[in-house]
Amino acid sequence: MLELVHRGGGPSRADLTALTGLNRSTIGALVAELVELGLVQETDPSATNRVGRPSRRVLPDPRPAIIAVNPEIDAVTIALVGLGGQVDHRVRRELDHAPTPEEAAAVVGEVVEELRDGPARERRLVATGLAVPGLVRAEDGMVRWAPHLGWRDVPFARLVESVVELPTVADNDATLGALAERLFGVGRGVEQLVYLNGGASGIGGGVIVNGQPYRGAHGYAGEFGHNRPRLDDPAHRATVGGTLEEEVSRARLLAILGWSTADEPELEAAVLASADPALRAELTRQQIVLGGALGNAINVLGPELVVLGGFLATLLAWDAPALEAAVAARTLPVAWEGTRIRAAALGRDRLLIGAAELAFGRILGDPASFAA
Repeated sequence: MLELVHRGGGPSRADLTALTGLNRSTIGALVAELVELGLVQETDPSATNRVGRPSRRVLPDPRPAIIAVNPEIDAVTIALVGLGGQVDHRVRRELDHAPTPEEAAAVVGEVVEELRDGPARERRLVATGLAVPGLVRAEDGMVRWAPHLGWRDVPFARLVESVVELPTVADNDATLGALAERLFGVGRGVEQLVYLNGGASGIGGGVIVNGQPYRGAHGYAGEFGHNRPRLDDPAHRATVGGTLEEEVSRARLLAILGWSTADEPELEAAVLASADPALRAELTRQQIVLGGALGNAINVLGPELVVLGGFLATLLAWDAPALEAAVAARTLPVAWEGTRIRAAALGRDRLLIGAAELAFGRILGDPASFAA
């Protein structure tokens, strides 16, 4: 019931009755229990065309919240995220170097202290969720390898937990981005989905198979950025035998713009407004390389939807037909039929919402635990 409210956009009691098959009195009792726990609220019914008395809507209570964290090589972003995937407050602390695990944890601790004294004063903080750009052992939050951050075998979840004094969980950022888009974004209702995330630390990916995240045998599936693209024209290659994330690079775009760092909306606005021939040539080259990588993913996995996040969404926004043509050129025609490519609907919040979803897991699985 709580999951339906959390992910359902404010269902009515009648909607919950239809979705669960339970009778009205049972629905009423369950809703009352969740209200008493402080997890949902009921509102006056909205006007409908249905015959009879309108049914009251059931909404997530705004008080429970997760501290969601995304450490990167140029910034640490922390957000307050409520049930329903609602990002209520977001702080981006820019850095002039890739942080050590201890430095990143210290930044999180400072921001959380500020949140507790300010925007989170009236909230009940439940847990902390970490979206890390690297290979993360999900059961204990151990960062096995985050090459761009320079972290190897780091107990980052434990470091953050000791600072914020909240239960803390961690996973790969792109895996969490895929989950967020599947539940709250452009991938709602899609059973087969491939997600690629482009950030300061390169390119990561997530795969949804039959509606569930696919993690592989050891939990590290989806590392599209470390594949090496085959390029027929040497002019399309910027490195010697480089990986996808070396060829399709946010840093290359920033360098042409003359910037050292930028938040995602700033970078996209600058790219779309620029008439610089060098930038346009680089965008065209990156689209061709990305198109080949996406074509390979579609041939192997056969998704219904491909979702692009971060600066990869900017490549799509710049010239969607050109990127789709580059994908089609490397994809089997029958595999390409019916496949859609879309930008992440959750924008820069997607990784934070995914981290929050991970951290809300205990309460969604056992709402009574919230009273503890």
